[in-house]
Amino acid sequence: KKSKIRNNHLNSTIMKTSIYKFAILTAIVLVGKFVNGQGCSDAGFCTLNSFKPNSSDSVSVVKNQFKVGFTYGTADYSISIFGNYLEYNRQVSDKFTFDAKITSLAQSGNDISEIGLSDIYLNVNYKIFEKAKISIGTKIPLADGNKILNDLSLPMDYQSSLGTFDIIIGVGFEVKKIQCVAAIQQPVTQNKNEFLSEKYPADSELRNFQSTNKYKRSGDVLFRVSYPIMLGDKFKITPSILPIYHLQDDKYTDGSGVERMIDGSQGLTLNGNAFFDYEINEKNALQLNVGAPFVVRDARPDGLTRGLVINFEYRIKF
Repeated sequence: KKSKIRNNHLNSTIMKTSIYKFAILTAIVLVGKFVNGQGCSDAGFCTLNSFKPNSSDSVSVVKNQFKVGFTYGTADYSISIFGNYLEYNRQVSDKFTFDAKITSLAQSGNDISEIGLSDIYLNVNYKIFEKAKISIGTKIPLADGNKILNDLSLPMDYQSSLGTFDIIIGVGFEVKKIQCVAAIQQPVTQNKNEFLSEKYPADSELRNFQSTNKYKRSGDVLFRVSYPIMLGDKFKITPSILPIYHLQDDKYTDGSGVERMIDGSQGLTLNGNAFFDYEINEKNALQLNVGAPFVVRDARPDGLTRGLVINFEYRIKF
């Protein structure tokens, strides 16, 4: 009996050690990718509560949850981004939950600094059965995607919002702790951007940006697979694979009024995420979310390119 107990304890110790090594390795790989990677692109739905891992138990203790989050990232053309958001989740009934989120964004680089409100997200989630749910929502822009500097339109990389009104539909399900989400985000209106790179002086860095005058952005689909791993009673790591497919090449209108395709803007971005959750107590928790791209699209004119993304979130249930 004692020998069996010792063996069980040894096996448990080995398993916990392996999990900790896995967690450390995941963090090292992602940090390594941050240094070299470019291309993580999210039009908004990747970080919605209903499409993130472990969201099924988000309001299981009480009916309300409030979140505040802060994001830091590095974008193309030596631009740094700083984002923040406020989010509210409400358990309406056993079947229905409601999510509301408001975001803002600041960008700085090439002697240009911009800040502004981004979007409002509204989602309704319906539990089909215990391990599956469907989500339907919308993204409402709080900016038109056409900030002006010195009488010239700025590229999308300096816009606080895509400026599009989007419909978002997704489904999430769980199979033996493996959590899966599939979703689509489709613009139903376009923004008012008027950026043409040739309007800037020859020595301006903005001459190198993709023109997006009368920009027409296609939709995106995602499929996330994640697996939560408990590391003790309070700490959890959730590795996640996140492919995002941009459905068609985007379009813009050149200076002579001709609509042109932006070659290479259609295609796959494959990202890795790791969520680190710490439960302070039954009603308070912290989350660190890091992400990195493994496969990228050739062209990303929407200004959403992120080579490094770190998000810190505090949430409280009440």
